[in-house]
Amino acid sequence: MDVEKLRTTFEENFASRGELGASVCVWRDGREVISLAGGWCDRHESQPWTEDTPVLVWSATKGPAAACALHAMQARGVDLKTHVADVWPEFAAAGKAGITFTQALSHSAGLPMLDEQVSVFDHAAVAAAIAAQAPHWLPGTGHGYAPRLFSYFLDEVVRRLMGVTLGDYWQKHFAEPLGLDFWIGLPPAQHARVASIFPAKAAPPKGDRFYTAFATPGSFTIRAFSSPAGLHSVAAMNSTEARAASLPGFGGIGTARALAKFYAMLANGGALDGRVFFQPHTLAWMSTPLVQGDDRVLLMDTAFSAGFQCDPVSPSGKKTRVLFGPSQRAFGHLGAGGSNAFADPDHRISFAYVMNQMESGVMPDLKARCLVEALYS
Repeated sequence: MDVEKLRTTFEENFASRGELGASVCVWRDGREVISLAGGWCDRHESQPWTEDTPVLVWSATKGPAAACALHAMQARGVDLKTHVADVWPEFAAAGKAGITFTQALSHSAGLPMLDEQVSVFDHAAVAAAIAAQAPHWLPGTGHGYAPRLFSYFLDEVVRRLMGVTLGDYWQKHFAEPLGLDFWIGLPPAQHARVASIFPAKAAPPKGDRFYTAFATPGSFTIRAFSSPAGLHSVAAMNSTEARAASLPGFGGIGTARALAKFYAMLANGGALDGRVFFQPHTLAWMSTPLVQGDDRVLLMDTAFSAGFQCDPVSPSGKKTRVLFGPSQRAFGHLGAGGSNAFADPDHRISFAYVMNQMESGVMPDLKARCLVEALYS
Protein backbone atom coordinates (compact mmCIF):
# COMPACT_ATOMS: atom_id res chain seq x y z
CA MET A 1 0.00 0.00 0.00
CA ASP A 2 1.60 3.23 -1.23
CA VAL A 3 0.19 6.10 0.84
CA GLU A 4 2.52 8.72 -0.62
CA LYS A 5 1.63 7.80 -4.18
CA LEU A 6 -2.02 8.06 -3.20
CA ARG A 7 -1.38 11.58 -1.89
CA THR A 8 0.42 12.57 -5.11
CA THR A 9 -2.36 11.14 -7.28
CA PHE A 10 -5.00 12.98 -5.25
CA GLU A 11 -3.16 16.25 -5.93
CA GLU A 12 -2.86 15.38 -9.63
CA ASN A 13 -6.64 14.99 -9.83
CA PHE A 14 -6.95 18.69 -9.02
CA ALA A 15 -4.05 19.77 -11.21
CA SER A 16 -4.92 17.90 -14.39
CA ARG A 17 -8.16 15.91 -14.12
CA GLY A 18 -10.74 18.58 -13.38
CA GLU A 19 -11.37 17.88 -9.72
CA LEU A 20 -13.41 20.55 -7.89
CA GLY A 21 -13.84 19.25 -4.32
CA ALA A 22 -13.04 15.77 -3.06
CA SER A 23 -11.98 13.52 -0.21
CA VAL A 24 -10.30 10.13 -0.08
CA CYS A 25 -9.82 7.99 3.01
CA VAL A 26 -8.14 4.62 3.60
CA TRP A 27 -8.22 2.31 6.61
CA ARG A 28 -6.15 -0.80 7.30
CA ASP A 29 -6.41 -3.30 10.16
CA GLY A 30 -9.23 -1.28 11.68
CA ARG A 31 -7.29 2.00 11.80
CA GLU A 32 -7.31 5.07 9.60
CA VAL A 33 -4.14 5.26 7.50
CA ILE A 34 -4.75 8.44 5.51
CA SER A 35 -7.50 11.00 5.00
CA LEU A 36 -7.13 13.67 2.33
CA ALA A 37 -9.41 16.54 1.34
CA GLY A 38 -9.13 19.52 -0.94
CA GLY A 39 -10.82 21.91 -3.31
CA TRP A 40 -14.15 23.62 -3.03
CA CYS A 41 -17.78 22.90 -2.20
CA ASP A 42 -19.00 25.21 -4.96
CA ARG A 43 -17.90 26.49 -8.36
CA HIS A 44 -17.57 30.02 -7.02
CA GLU A 45 -14.84 28.70 -4.70
CA SER A 46 -16.37 30.41 -1.69
CA GLN A 47 -16.52 27.41 0.67
CA PRO A 48 -13.41 25.23 1.11
CA TRP A 49 -13.84 21.44 1.06
CA THR A 50 -12.59 19.70 4.22
CA GLU A 51 -12.44 16.15 5.57
CA ASP A 52 -15.78 16.84 7.25
CA THR A 53 -17.60 17.90 4.07
CA PRO A 54 -20.52 15.59 3.29
CA VAL A 55 -21.75 15.15 -0.29
CA LEU A 56 -24.25 13.09 -2.25
CA VAL A 57 -22.69 9.75 -3.24
CA TRP A 58 -25.47 8.48 -5.51
CA SER A 59 -25.43 4.65 -5.78
CA ALA A 60 -22.51 4.29 -3.38
CA THR A 61 -25.43 4.51 -0.91
CA LYS A 62 -26.35 0.95 -1.91
CA GLY A 63 -23.47 -0.50 0.12
CA PRO A 64 -24.69 0.83 3.48
CA ALA A 65 -28.30 0.12 2.46
CA ALA A 66 -27.56 -3.49 1.53
CA ALA A 67 -25.68 -3.91 4.81
CA CYS A 68 -28.82 -2.82 6.67
CA ALA A 69 -30.96 -5.42 4.90
CA LEU A 70 -28.38 -8.18 5.47
CA HIS A 71 -27.99 -7.18 9.12
CA ALA A 72 -31.76 -7.39 9.59
CA MET A 73 -31.84 -10.77 7.83
CA GLN A 74 -29.02 -11.99 10.09
CA ALA A 75 -30.94 -10.84 13.17
CA ARG A 76 -34.10 -12.64 12.08
CA GLY A 77 -32.42 -15.81 10.83
CA VAL A 78 -33.36 -15.20 7.20
CA ASP A 79 -31.12 -16.97 4.66
CA LEU A 80 -30.33 -16.08 1.05
CA LYS A 81 -32.28 -19.20 0.01
CA THR A 82 -35.39 -17.87 1.76
CA HIS A 83 -38.21 -16.81 -0.55
CA VAL A 84 -38.82 -13.07 -0.41
CA ALA A 85 -42.55 -13.76 -0.07
CA ASP A 86 -41.90 -15.51 3.25
CA VAL A 87 -40.96 -12.07 4.63
CA TRP A 88 -43.13 -9.95 2.35
CA PRO A 89 -46.26 -12.00 1.45
CA GLU A 90 -47.64 -9.52 -1.11
CA PHE A 91 -44.43 -9.94 -3.11
CA ALA A 92 -45.64 -13.38 -4.27
CA ALA A 93 -48.07 -11.78 -6.77
CA ALA A 94 -47.54 -11.91 -10.55
CA GLY A 95 -45.44 -15.06 -10.53
CA LYS A 96 -42.86 -14.00 -7.94
CA ALA A 97 -43.55 -16.58 -5.22
CA GLY A 98 -40.40 -18.53 -6.07
CA ILE A 99 -37.99 -15.58 -6.04
CA THR A 100 -35.30 -15.97 -3.38
CA PHE A 101 -33.18 -13.37 -1.63
CA THR A 102 -30.23 -14.67 -3.67
CA GLN A 103 -31.98 -13.55 -6.84
CA ALA A 104 -33.46 -10.32 -5.47
CA LEU A 105 -30.19 -9.09 -3.89
CA SER A 106 -28.08 -9.91 -6.97
CA HIS A 107 -30.31 -8.03 -9.44
CA SER A 108 -31.35 -11.30 -11.10
CA ALA A 109 -35.05 -11.36 -10.11
CA GLY A 110 -36.15 -9.51 -13.25
CA LEU A 111 -37.21 -6.38 -11.38
CA PRO A 112 -35.10 -3.41 -12.55
CA MET A 113 -38.15 -1.21 -13.19
CA LEU A 114 -41.89 -0.80 -12.73
CA ASP A 115 -44.57 -0.79 -15.42
CA GLU A 116 -46.55 1.58 -13.17
CA GLN A 117 -45.09 5.04 -12.68
CA VAL A 118 -45.12 6.20 -9.07
CA SER A 119 -43.23 8.93 -7.24
CA VAL A 120 -39.77 8.48 -5.74
CA PHE A 121 -41.10 10.19 -2.62
CA ASP A 122 -43.93 7.69 -2.03
CA HIS A 123 -42.40 4.56 -0.49
CA ALA A 124 -45.75 2.86 0.18
CA ALA A 125 -46.85 3.28 -3.44
CA VAL A 126 -43.51 2.03 -4.78
CA ALA A 127 -43.55 -1.01 -2.48
CA ALA A 128 -47.10 -1.85 -3.57
CA ALA A 129 -46.09 -1.52 -7.22
CA ILE A 130 -43.09 -3.82 -6.69
CA ALA A 131 -45.37 -6.40 -5.08
CA ALA A 132 -47.74 -6.24 -8.07
CA GLN A 133 -45.01 -6.16 -10.75
CA ALA A 134 -44.38 -9.21 -12.94
CA PRO A 135 -40.69 -9.99 -13.60
CA HIS A 136 -39.30 -8.66 -16.87
CA TRP A 137 -37.47 -11.94 -17.43
CA LEU A 138 -37.49 -15.38 -15.86
CA PRO A 139 -35.83 -14.93 -12.44
CA GLY A 140 -32.38 -16.47 -12.28
CA THR A 141 -31.80 -16.52 -16.05
CA GLY A 142 -29.90 -13.23 -16.23
CA HIS A 143 -29.34 -10.04 -14.30
CA GLY A 144 -29.98 -6.35 -14.79
CA TYR A 145 -29.03 -3.58 -12.38
CA ALA A 146 -31.93 -1.80 -10.67
CA PRO A 147 -30.50 1.72 -10.16
CA ARG A 148 -33.54 3.07 -8.29
CA LEU A 149 -35.96 0.27 -7.52
CA PHE A 150 -33.38 -1.68 -5.49
CA SER A 151 -33.61 1.11 -2.87
CA TYR A 152 -37.24 0.43 -2.15
CA PHE A 153 -36.82 -3.33 -2.10
CA LEU A 154 -34.11 -3.07 0.57
CA ASP A 155 -36.14 -0.55 2.57
CA GLU A 156 -39.28 -2.69 2.49
CA VAL A 157 -37.34 -5.79 3.61
CA VAL A 158 -36.00 -3.89 6.63
CA ARG A 159 -39.49 -2.58 7.42
CA ARG A 160 -40.97 -6.07 7.20
CA LEU A 161 -38.26 -7.64 9.35
CA MET A 162 -37.66 -4.90 11.90
CA GLY A 163 -40.63 -2.52 11.75
CA VAL A 164 -38.56 0.61 11.04
CA THR A 165 -37.38 2.44 7.92
CA LEU A 166 -33.99 1.59 6.50
CA GLY A 167 -32.77 5.15 7.14
CA ASP A 168 -33.62 4.86 10.84
CA TYR A 169 -32.11 1.38 10.99
CA TRP A 170 -28.87 2.69 9.50
CA GLN A 171 -28.62 5.44 12.10
CA LYS A 172 -29.30 3.15 15.07
CA HIS A 173 -27.21 0.13 14.10
CA PHE A 174 -24.31 1.66 12.16
CA ALA A 175 -24.03 5.45 12.02
CA GLU A 176 -24.44 6.12 15.75
CA PRO A 177 -22.37 3.18 17.09
CA LEU A 178 -19.51 3.92 14.67
CA GLY A 179 -19.83 7.71 14.73
CA LEU A 180 -20.37 8.01 10.98
CA ASP A 181 -21.21 11.26 9.19
CA PHE A 182 -23.44 9.48 6.71
CA TRP A 183 -27.21 9.74 6.37
CA ILE A 184 -29.94 8.06 4.35
CA GLY A 185 -32.37 10.94 4.81
CA LEU A 186 -30.48 14.08 5.85
CA PRO A 187 -31.62 15.84 9.06
CA PRO A 188 -32.41 19.58 8.68
CA ALA A 189 -29.54 20.57 10.99
CA GLN A 190 -27.00 19.06 8.56
CA HIS A 191 -28.11 20.72 5.30
CA ALA A 192 -25.76 23.73 5.53
CA ARG A 193 -22.71 21.45 5.63
CA VAL A 194 -23.41 19.62 2.37
CA ALA A 195 -21.47 20.34 -0.82
CA SER A 196 -23.43 20.73 -4.03
CA ILE A 197 -22.98 18.11 -6.73
CA PHE A 198 -22.31 19.21 -10.35
CA PRO A 199 -23.01 17.35 -13.60
CA ALA A 200 -20.24 16.13 -15.88
CA LYS A 201 -18.76 18.72 -18.22
CA ALA A 202 -17.69 16.27 -20.92
CA ALA A 203 -20.10 14.51 -23.26
CA PRO A 204 -20.46 10.73 -22.87
CA PRO A 205 -18.27 8.62 -25.17
CA LYS A 206 -19.68 8.07 -28.66
CA GLY A 207 -20.79 4.56 -29.50
CA ASP A 208 -21.04 3.53 -25.86
CA ARG A 209 -23.77 0.87 -25.54
CA PHE A 210 -25.03 2.22 -22.24
CA TYR A 211 -25.33 5.86 -23.32
CA THR A 212 -26.87 4.90 -26.65
CA ALA A 213 -29.57 3.00 -24.76
CA PHE A 214 -29.85 5.74 -22.14
CA ALA A 215 -30.71 8.19 -24.94
CA THR A 216 -33.21 5.83 -26.58
CA PRO A 217 -36.83 6.36 -25.42
CA GLY A 218 -38.43 3.16 -24.19
CA SER A 219 -35.17 1.25 -23.78
CA PHE A 220 -34.69 -1.07 -20.83
CA THR A 221 -31.90 1.22 -19.63
CA ILE A 222 -33.78 4.51 -19.63
CA ARG A 223 -36.85 2.87 -18.09
CA ALA A 224 -34.77 1.44 -15.23
CA PHE A 225 -33.09 4.79 -14.52
CA SER A 226 -36.43 6.61 -14.44
CA SER A 227 -38.42 4.17 -12.29
CA PRO A 228 -39.84 5.30 -9.92
CA ALA A 229 -40.38 8.77 -11.35
CA GLY A 230 -38.89 12.06 -10.18
CA LEU A 231 -35.49 13.60 -9.36
CA HIS A 232 -34.16 13.12 -12.88
CA SER A 233 -31.56 15.90 -12.80
CA VAL A 234 -28.48 16.70 -10.76
CA ALA A 235 -30.02 20.03 -9.79
CA ALA A 236 -33.07 18.23 -8.40
CA MET A 237 -30.83 16.02 -6.26
CA ASN A 238 -29.30 19.15 -4.71
CA SER A 239 -32.71 20.26 -3.47
CA THR A 240 -33.64 20.27 0.21
CA GLU A 241 -36.50 17.86 -0.49
CA ALA A 242 -34.22 15.31 -2.16
CA ARG A 243 -31.57 15.53 0.56
CA ALA A 244 -34.15 15.00 3.30
CA ALA A 245 -35.80 12.04 1.57
CA SER A 246 -34.79 8.52 2.54
CA LEU A 247 -33.54 7.14 -0.79
CA PRO A 248 -31.47 4.07 0.17
CA GLY A 249 -30.18 3.37 -3.31
CA PHE A 250 -29.15 6.76 -4.64
CA GLY A 251 -29.62 9.49 -2.05
CA GLY A 252 -27.08 8.88 0.72
CA ILE A 253 -25.03 11.87 1.87
CA GLY A 254 -21.81 11.63 3.82
CA THR A 255 -18.04 11.91 4.00
CA ALA A 256 -15.29 9.72 2.60
CA ARG A 257 -14.10 9.13 6.16
CA ALA A 258 -17.52 7.79 7.16
CA LEU A 259 -17.72 5.39 4.21
CA ALA A 260 -14.13 4.24 4.72
CA LYS A 261 -14.77 3.50 8.40
CA PHE A 262 -17.96 1.62 7.57
CA TYR A 263 -16.11 -0.55 5.04
CA ALA A 264 -13.20 -0.91 7.48
CA MET A 265 -15.61 -2.77 9.74
CA LEU A 266 -16.50 -5.09 6.85
CA ALA A 267 -12.82 -5.57 5.92
CA ASN A 268 -11.98 -6.34 9.55
CA GLY A 269 -14.19 -9.39 10.01
CA GLY A 270 -17.40 -7.45 10.65
CA ALA A 271 -16.14 -5.90 13.90
CA LEU A 272 -14.83 -2.47 14.90
CA ASP A 273 -14.63 -0.25 17.98
CA GLY A 274 -15.25 -3.23 20.25
CA ARG A 275 -18.54 -4.15 18.54
CA VAL A 276 -19.38 -7.14 16.36
CA PHE A 277 -21.80 -6.25 13.58
CA PHE A 278 -21.73 -9.23 11.23
CA GLN A 279 -21.28 -12.97 11.48
CA PRO A 280 -18.88 -14.77 9.09
CA HIS A 281 -21.65 -16.23 6.94
CA THR A 282 -23.17 -12.78 6.35
CA LEU A 283 -19.78 -11.35 5.36
CA ALA A 284 -19.44 -14.27 2.93
CA TRP A 285 -22.72 -13.21 1.31
CA MET A 286 -21.16 -9.80 0.65
CA SER A 287 -17.85 -11.01 -0.75
CA THR A 288 -19.05 -13.95 -2.88
CA PRO A 289 -20.25 -13.06 -6.41
CA LEU A 290 -23.66 -14.53 -7.18
CA VAL A 291 -23.96 -13.39 -10.79
CA GLN A 292 -21.69 -12.19 -13.57
CA GLY A 293 -22.30 -11.47 -17.22
CA ASP A 294 -23.84 -9.00 -19.63
CA ASP A 295 -26.02 -6.67 -17.59
CA ARG A 296 -29.42 -6.11 -19.22
CA VAL A 297 -29.56 -2.52 -17.93
CA LEU A 298 -25.94 -1.35 -17.85
CA LEU A 299 -25.10 -3.27 -21.06
CA MET A 300 -21.65 -4.30 -19.91
CA ASP A 301 -20.08 -7.12 -17.93
CA THR A 302 -21.03 -6.72 -14.26
CA ALA A 303 -20.88 -8.89 -11.15
CA PHE A 304 -22.91 -8.73 -7.95
CA SER A 305 -22.83 -10.43 -4.58
CA ALA A 306 -25.72 -10.05 -2.12
CA GLY A 307 -26.36 -6.32 -2.53
CA PHE A 308 -22.81 -5.30 -3.43
CA GLN A 309 -20.81 -4.88 -6.62
CA CYS A 310 -17.73 -6.96 -7.39
CA ASP A 311 -15.15 -6.66 -10.15
CA PRO A 312 -15.84 -9.10 -13.02
CA VAL A 313 -13.39 -11.95 -13.51
CA SER A 314 -12.35 -13.58 -16.80
CA PRO A 315 -12.53 -17.38 -17.38
CA SER A 316 -8.79 -17.49 -16.67
CA GLY A 317 -9.43 -16.06 -13.21
CA LYS A 318 -8.06 -12.56 -13.84
CA LYS A 319 -10.04 -9.46 -13.03
CA THR A 320 -11.28 -7.66 -16.14
CA ARG A 321 -11.95 -4.45 -14.18
CA VAL A 322 -10.02 -3.36 -11.09
CA LEU A 323 -12.18 -0.74 -9.39
CA PHE A 324 -12.05 -2.46 -6.00
CA GLY A 325 -8.37 -3.39 -5.91
CA PRO A 326 -6.67 -6.68 -6.81
CA SER A 327 -8.41 -8.99 -4.34
CA GLN A 328 -11.15 -11.15 -5.82
CA ARG A 329 -13.00 -11.03 -2.50
CA ALA A 330 -13.18 -7.22 -2.52
CA PHE A 331 -16.67 -5.76 -2.70
CA GLY A 332 -18.30 -2.35 -2.50
CA HIS A 333 -20.39 -0.02 -4.56
CA LEU A 334 -19.81 2.74 -7.08
CA GLY A 335 -21.76 5.97 -7.43
CA ALA A 336 -22.70 7.96 -10.51
CA GLY A 337 -20.05 10.43 -11.52
CA GLY A 338 -17.13 8.72 -9.82
CA SER A 339 -17.62 8.00 -6.11
CA ASN A 340 -16.26 4.64 -4.99
CA ALA A 341 -16.14 2.78 -1.66
CA PHE A 342 -15.14 -0.80 -0.93
CA ALA A 343 -13.79 -3.37 1.50
CA ASP A 344 -10.81 -5.62 0.74
CA PRO A 345 -10.93 -8.36 3.38
CA ASP A 346 -7.81 -10.12 2.07
CA HIS A 347 -5.64 -7.07 2.79
CA ARG A 348 -7.92 -5.71 5.58
CA ILE A 349 -8.12 -2.45 3.63
CA SER A 350 -11.05 -0.13 3.09
CA PHE A 351 -11.19 2.75 0.63
CA ALA A 352 -13.61 5.60 -0.01
CA TYR A 353 -13.51 8.46 -2.48
CA VAL A 354 -16.23 11.11 -2.84
CA MET A 355 -16.35 14.28 -4.95
CA ASN A 356 -18.75 16.91 -6.25
CA GLN A 357 -17.63 17.31 -9.89
CA MET A 358 -19.14 14.33 -11.67
CA GLU A 359 -17.50 12.59 -14.64
CA SER A 360 -19.30 11.11 -17.63
CA GLY A 361 -19.50 7.34 -17.89
CA VAL A 362 -21.47 4.74 -16.02
CA MET A 363 -18.30 3.49 -14.28
CA PRO A 364 -15.78 5.73 -12.45
CA ASP A 365 -13.28 7.30 -14.81
CA LEU A 366 -9.72 8.47 -14.27
CA LYS A 367 -9.97 10.17 -10.88
CA ALA A 368 -11.21 7.18 -8.88
CA ARG A 369 -9.34 4.58 -10.92
CA CYS A 370 -6.02 6.37 -10.54
CA LEU A 371 -6.48 6.60 -6.77
CA VAL A 372 -7.15 2.86 -6.44
CA GLU A 373 -4.21 2.04 -8.71
CA ALA A 374 -1.95 4.31 -6.66
CA LEU A 375 -3.07 2.73 -3.39
CA TYR A 376 -2.14 -0.77 -4.55
CA SER A 377 0.93 0.13 -6.57
